Amino acid sequence: MVSIDEVARHAGVSTATVSRALSGRGHVSDATRARVEAAAKSLGYVVSASASSLASGRTRNIGVLVPFLDRWFFSTVLSGIASALMRRGYDITLYSLTADRGERKDIFDTFLRRQRVDGVIAISIELGEEETGQLLELGLPVIAIGGPNPRLTTLTVDDLAVARLATEHLLALGHREIAHIGASPEFDIDFHIPTHRRQGFELALADAGIAVKPSLFEPADFTIEGGFRAAKQLLGKPGGRPTAIFAASDEMAIGALLAARELGYRVPEDLSVVGIDGHELGEFFRLTTVDQFPLGQGERAADAILAELEAKGVAPPVHQPGELPYELIVRGSTARLPD
Repeated sequence: MVSIDEVARHAGVSTATVSRALSGRGHVSDATRARVEAAAKSLGYVVSASASSLASGRTRNIGVLVPFLDRWFFSTVLSGIASALMRRGYDITLYSLTADRGERKDIFDTFLRRQRVDGVIAISIELGEEETGQLLELGLPVIAIGGPNPRLTTLTVDDLAVARLATEHLLALGHREIAHIGASPEFDIDFHIPTHRRQGFELALADAGIAVKPSLFEPADFTIEGGFRAAKQLLGKPGGRPTAIFAASDEMAIGALLAARELGYRVPEDLSVVGIDGHELGEFFRLTTVDQFPLGQGERAADAILAELEAKGVAPPVHQPGELPYELIVRGSTARLPD
C-alpha cells in the first residue's frame, strides 16, 4: 500500500498539504493541488476512508431517501446526486422508503442514527412531523426535493404552474377538447403532485372559459403501460373524442402516443400529446414536454447539501425553499388544430 508520506515526497510537499489537497478541506493553491493529485494518481494512492473519517469527524457519505428505485424519474434524480457527490469525493447510501410502516420506522429510528452519513437528501418524500424532528435531532444537513417543509431546506417545482404551461400550450394551438391522464388515488401520495398537476390543467381550462369534463379524465399509474391503457379508454369512448391529451408524466404521454398509433390516429395531425418530465425517450418519440430537468435537480441537491456541510459551524442553516426550473420543449407531438 502506498502511504501519504510517499505522495508527499513525490509531490515535494508536506503530508499536511497532501491531506488538505486530497480532502478538499483547507486552503491549497490550484497548482499545488494539481501536483498532489498527479502524484497520488501516478503512485496509485487512495485516501483511506476510515482514516479520513477519524481525522475529520466526517464519513464523506450522504444518505439518500427515495420512494422508488425502479422509476425513471427517481433513478435520474439519483444519478444526478451520485455524479455530483462523486466529483467531490463523496459516496452515497440509499434508503428505500417503502409503504411498509415498520421498515420506514426502522430507517428513522435505527439506520440514520448509526452515524454513517454526513447529511441526508430526501427525494419526493413527504416527511411527517415526527420524521422531520428525528432528522433534525441528528444535527445533520437535510435537503428535501419535491415539496414544502418549513423546517428543512427544500427544492421544489411548481407542479401547478408546470401543468398550466403544458395545457396553455395546447390551448394556444386551438384545442378545446383536451383530455387529461392523471393518477389513480393510490399513486397520489407524497405532496400530491398528480393532484396539483390536475388542478393546473383545470385552472388553465377555466381561464380559457372551458368547462372541465369528467369524461375527459382517465387515471393511470405513471408508467408507459398505464398511459397506453388510459389513452385507449379516452380514444375508444363513444361520442366525441379529444383532439389533444395532456399526460401528467412523459412515460404516460409515450403510452398515449403508442395507443394513438395502434388505434390509427396520426400524431399530431389527428391528436396532439404533451407530457411532463423531460424523459430521455422524449426526443426519440418527438414528444412535446415540460422539462423539469431531473438530472439537474439531483446535482443541485448535492451542491446544496455540500454547501451546508462546508458552512456548518460557520453560519446557521437557512431553511429557504428553492424554486427548481422547468421549460416547455416543443417537438413533433403537438400541432395547431386544423380549421
